[in-house]
Amino acid sequence: MDLFTAMNTSSSALSAERTRMNLISSNLANANTTRTDEGGPYKRKDALFKATAPTDNFGKALAGAAAGQIRQVSVAGIVEDKNPPRMQYDPAHPDANAEGYVAMPNVNVVEEMVDMITASRVYEANVMATQAAKGMALKTLEIGR
Repeated sequence: MDLFTAMNTSSSALSAERTRMNLISSNLANANTTRTDEGGPYKRKDALFKATAPTDNFGKALAGAAAGQIRQVSVAGIVEDKNPPRMQYDPAHPDANAEGYVAMPNVNVVEEMVDMITASRVYEANVMATQAAKGMALKTLEIGR
């Protein structure tokens, strides 16, 4: 694997984790949203990642036995959580049903915070990998001096 492929792989993971962080932020921001444009409470969203082959021409030019194993990360889609809303008793709430229960979003704040910490650490790891590849490329350029 060459340095540019390593940087492309890390940058694809950075992009995917940024999407994941945006979704987590949206989930946390809407943890108490009981009314949406679609009707009903907010539904938790999550990103689906998939491994894809590199799409750059440089990688294709260097195709070999190992090149077929190199993968990048991409967001395959964004899915809504299918779990039912959490029912909370609050008869004074404007969205309460006849029994006094309000359909609250299926967002668990603690779970979202753990996901955010995980996404943040994965993002940091990919930044470090990109910086390491950049450092190696700079050191390679210094060999000729």
